[in-house]
Amino acid sequence: MDSNILSEKVVTLDMNTNIWDQFFTIAPLVVIGTKEDKHYNLAPKHMATPLGFQNYFGFVCTPKHSTYHNVKFEKSFTVSFPKPDQVVLSSLASLPRCEEGGWEKEVLEHIPISWGSKVNAPMLKDSYLYFECELDRVIDGFGEHSLISGKIVAAHLDENYLRSSEKDEQFMIYNNPMLAFLAHGRFAAIKDSYNFPYTKGFKK
Repeated sequence: MDSNILSEKVVTLDMNTNIWDQFFTIAPLVVIGTKEDKHYNLAPKHMATPLGFQNYFGFVCTPKHSTYHNVKFEKSFTVSFPKPDQVVLSSLASLPRCEEGGWEKEVLEHIPISWGSKVNAPMLKDSYLYFECELDRVIDGFGEHSLISGKIVAAHLDENYLRSSEKDEQFMIYNNPMLAFLAHGRFAAIKDSYNFPYTKGFKK
């Protein structure tokens, strides 16, 4: 029997405040790398996702941050997927966007980075997955935020995370945990996983 949502044990949120601060959601945590004038920039993002099943990837940013302008000017960016033991490094990468005295940019000089083969931008070294992307488009107008999408032109993966029919996937993830961001303010290392109960005939 159908029921009205308001008859269930739910709380109706105040739409005049930021609803996203009133609950937790699970998101990836990635680090976006860009070239910035004569320097380079790294920035953690959690509003990030594949765009379809082809080689496109997008993330949300704001014109208030240099990442937005770097991508629009250079027409490229990188994406690093950190491991759980890199959460502090990922957090430190956010310092330059909060800078006041200028010393924050020096922090990036002490963050270990790697370089790709096609895009002139840094990546967080020892991450488990890397994308090198060319800018596809920027869609403004989500309030003060924008969606930046890129076409993945190169991808690199830690071999321990490579899926294979010869590997037990549950065992693989247990021994190579993945980082999840619990927006906002918490994180988790995912080790336990289970087969999803797809229906018969399910297709992507």
